[in-house]
Amino acid sequence: MNFADRLIAAIKNKKSVACVGLDPHWDQIPAFLKEGRTPGEAILAFNKGIIDAISDLVPIVKPQLAFYEKFGMDGLGAFWETIKYAKEKGLLVLADGKRDDIGSTAVAYAQAYLDTKGEFGQYIDALTVNAYLGSDGVKPFVDLCREHDKGIFVLVKTSNPSSGELQDLRLADGMTVKEKMASLVARWGQDLEGKEGYSAIGAVVGATYPEDFEKLRAQMPQQIFLIPGYGAQGGTAADLKTCFDEQGLGAIVNSSRGIIFAYTKDSKYSEEDFAEAAREAVLKMNGELAANYKF
Repeated sequence: MNFADRLIAAIKNKKSVACVGLDPHWDQIPAFLKEGRTPGEAILAFNKGIIDAISDLVPIVKPQLAFYEKFGMDGLGAFWETIKYAKEKGLLVLADGKRDDIGSTAVAYAQAYLDTKGEFGQYIDALTVNAYLGSDGVKPFVDLCREHDKGIFVLVKTSNPSSGELQDLRLADGMTVKEKMASLVARWGQDLEGKEGYSAIGAVVGATYPEDFEKLRAQMPQQIFLIPGYGAQGGTAADLKTCFDEQGLGAIVNSSRGIIFAYTKDSKYSEEDFAEAAREAVLKMNGELAANYKF
């Protein structure tokens, strides 16, 4: 099944557009999980607790590769075990690696994460991609999306404060860089639409810049938006209306720290309650989004 159709089916089944980012900041992982464990083992124990707590509430999780890579093979082993466990629990997996290159290197990146015969690719449904190198850097990823029913989310307008240094620059034809990227993403995704009308080639559009949503949605009507920046970075449910269609489809909304480290934000929770706190945070997020949109 086309990735976009799989994602939409999961959204309808869970009645949620929330995406939980599995970004295991080492200094915020509960101390009791670190005792007698390697970093990779502690991360895996933490992630399994989070996944067990939220797997019935959300359609997809998004592990950020940097937090695993920093611990070498131990960390990458935790990444592999995490994505395998997430799939066993019925979740879609979006690997957040922002990969890109050209030629054989781009092919190798695509194969590493999107080829179903690979160690990672057999469990990963989609990957974030940085398309700064242009079409020839993106083509290998698009090709494997087609071949293996995978998805990618291309960076268009990111949520960080300095994103405008490049993304808001105006080109000679009057378009901004982000608008030019949006037009390319729409083109790359043209022949990868699923039965629900959305493409397997999606776009990353940050929640912290709601003023851009309407124009970018007009440029990319068939792209599912991955919306980071919700919660901890300041994005709110009310900001996101133009990202969704009348059925409440067309986007997934990511929260990482606000969910997985919710236990640190409320004194009623001890570190042993980290999973319970994460579940409560997801329920709150789902409620906030459902109050604004029909799912």
